[in-house]
Amino acid sequence: MNTTPDPDQIPEAPIDVEDLRPHVYDGIQEYDKRLPNWWLFTLYGTIVFVVGYWAIMHTMGLASDPGAKVTEQIMAARAAAVKNSPEINDAKLWAMSKDPAVVATGKQIFDTMCASCHRPDLMGMIGPNLRDQQWVFGGAPMVAVKTITEGVLLKGMPAWGPILGQEKVSQAAAYIFSFHTEGEAVEIKPWVPVGVPGLPAPAVPASTAAPGAPPGTAQ
Repeated sequence: MNTTPDPDQIPEAPIDVEDLRPHVYDGIQEYDKRLPNWWLFTLYGTIVFVVGYWAIMHTMGLASDPGAKVTEQIMAARAAAVKNSPEINDAKLWAMSKDPAVVATGKQIFDTMCASCHRPDLMGMIGPNLRDQQWVFGGAPMVAVKTITEGVLLKGMPAWGPILGQEKVSQAAAYIFSFHTEGEAVEIKPWVPVGVPGLPAPAVPASTAAPGAPPGTAQ
């Protein structure tokens, strides 16, 4: 005997009109019921998390910004890629000039091969000053590499490329440019040797000479 009740004969639960909201949309009314606890806990927890994250990350600075950390990692990866690239260019030489190990090696090369003409402090003597923004051929790292490699025979500078090789030439150039900043202003100007016995001192402009003093005498 089938005891399953007929759905059409099941009495509907009475509707409490007080549980219905007064507004009607497209003939549909909503029950005015309390939201379930899991939904409320999720909402309140999210609000607490957002307020705490904002206070810790953006107000009190108790933790590092993940975005800034990702940017640092990207920049470090780019610098490593440039450093490990076999191609020598301005970007790689600037990166090398910020590497303490490369700069230390370049200093040893410079002190051995270059300091006798440019002075150990790079301030110039027979060869030009390498620490200011005045350059004879140009202030880009690759220009310096070309000059070191090929030399300037008319000025008495030998071609160091066949002697040192590309790696050591690049390290010496990186050491030189560790005293400079990328994008700094550059002035192209010929160099007059200073402090060399037997060579006349550079002429001093008349505005700086003492009255009645011979040319080349500073005030």
